[in-house]
Amino acid sequence: MQDDVFSELADLALKGSGQSIPKSKAYLIEARLAPIARREGFGSMEDLVHCLKSRANPAFIAEVASALVSRDTSFFRDREALKRVLEEVLPARLKAGNTGRLKVWFAGGSTGQEAYSLAIQLEDELPPALRGAKIEILSTDICKVTTEQARLGRYGHYDVQKGLSIHRLTKHFNRLETGQWEASETLRGRVSFRQHNLLESAAGLGKFDVIFCRNVLSGMARSARIRVVESLSNQLVPGGLILLGQGEGLIGLRRAQPEHQWQCCNAKRCLYEVHSSPLNQTGRLQTW
Repeated sequence: MQDDVFSELADLALKGSGQSIPKSKAYLIEARLAPIARREGFGSMEDLVHCLKSRANPAFIAEVASALVSRDTSFFRDREALKRVLEEVLPARLKAGNTGRLKVWFAGGSTGQEAYSLAIQLEDELPPALRGAKIEILSTDICKVTTEQARLGRYGHYDVQKGLSIHRLTKHFNRLETGQWEASETLRGRVSFRQHNLLESAAGLGKFDVIFCRNVLSGMARSARIRVVESLSNQLVPGGLILLGQGEGLIGLRRAQPEHQWQCCNAKRCLYEVHSSPLNQTGRLQTW
């Protein structure tokens, strides 16, 4: 890939989704944009860039930018973290909120496997402390196509092999004539999906008790991470929690006059708690 072509596409990724793609990973750009290039009949990335420059089509530009975001996900990606959320975090939040209702957001939820994983656990392993509670699960992704795929709940054989036991597969999914597996109506009814760019305000999504934002920040430029962290923090109820992926953290992600401050106890596995006050919000990092 020529340097000028790489620069145009890397800049598009940065502006459109906050992704920071180094030149050493130019192959990722080609791999992620190949389906669009084939569909549009482009013979090369150069042709695609030429089209982006000459065609004033915001929808197409947004599609290309969203395609550059990593889609790496799987069912029960971190079983231990999910188990702790189910058994400890949600019961504690339910007791603290005293409303009988909990809201969970999977930010950057890709094709929905992680949100469906929580829904499966709520079906199979609901703790006594959560019985009778109304638990709403929202999963969002920047890509319209990915969001629709998640809403349909249809997965190929390779996808369901990653993290799902045979028992859970046959219990919660139906085999289609196409060979795909479709999440049951009950499972799909537990999760809602919306297209959302994490660089934009999330005020319209409401407030949440727990936000999963796992393996999302690591691929972003620092300035984008700051924007996303502040946006997520604004959508937490007082005492709400943000769960990040292993190796991800909030320490050092602050502006000169930050709205949110965080104290790190241990960054190996991160659960950030936000407390509201009239002047600001402070965060305390818990670990498992």
